[in-house]
Amino acid sequence: MTTITLNGNAISYRDEGTGPAVLLLPGWNEDHRMFKHLAPALARNYRVLSLNWRGHGDDRTHLGDFGIDDMADDIVAFVDALDIEQLSTVSCSHGGWANLEACQRLGASRVSNVALVSWRLTDPGQVLLDWCDQWQQSDAWEAGRSAFFAYSLGDSGNSDVAEHVGNEMTSYGREYWNRTGREISTSYRKWPTVMDRLAALDEPRRVAHIYTLPHDPEYVRANLRFADGNSWFTPYRLPGETHFPVLESPSAVARIIHEFLAGIDLSGAR
Repeated sequence: MTTITLNGNAISYRDEGTGPAVLLLPGWNEDHRMFKHLAPALARNYRVLSLNWRGHGDDRTHLGDFGIDDMADDIVAFVDALDIEQLSTVSCSHGGWANLEACQRLGASRVSNVALVSWRLTDPGQVLLDWCDQWQQSDAWEAGRSAFFAYSLGDSGNSDVAEHVGNEMTSYGREYWNRTGREISTSYRKWPTVMDRLAALDEPRRVAHIYTLPHDPEYVRANLRFADGNSWFTPYRLPGETHFPVLESPSAVARIIHEFLAGIDLSGAR
């Protein structure tokens, strides 16, 4: 891992492979370990940068509280510090809020491809909003976290997913989960759905959505309807049981991302 100082915080990242730059962004309470299989698979064709959010590396110190705008600041500062002229971004789950904000600031000519992985694009539903509320409560955050973990694991026995949830995400304590609940709730007050946020981007750019859950057929149809109305958007559904396809099916996710970045038409496999 390499560490640089951005906006007064130590930010660590992994840099591997050569070729067009691809920036991997984890979700909340996650870090570069999320991409332990995906990054090397993509590095066969790309320069892959796996970024840790401030306070999420081996050194978890950071300058006070922070939110999505600060995380977007760090993405922009990182891209500028490494003097990357053009790149594509890949984010997991609600790491997408900072991803989209940073992409808008950087402009479509600099970030022309965005892949969103396992991020519910429609109405978040009351269950998620309730979890966000629980995560902000001193006497309920652990119960809310456990409920989220149970949903995210599904019926899978995947050892990488179990390790990610049971050891990696669990290593982030109350402060982190409080912040997660606050920032996700705030985002949904501004943008009722992720589709609303995507539609509000001030410049068109290619966006792919790679997901497994939920299995609800209406959710699949909603993704397809959004694609029908927005030529820049392509959803790709993978078979799976968990919220973490980058760990459950890393080779399939890498293939989809490669095909997306190469401009191969995925519409027949949606």
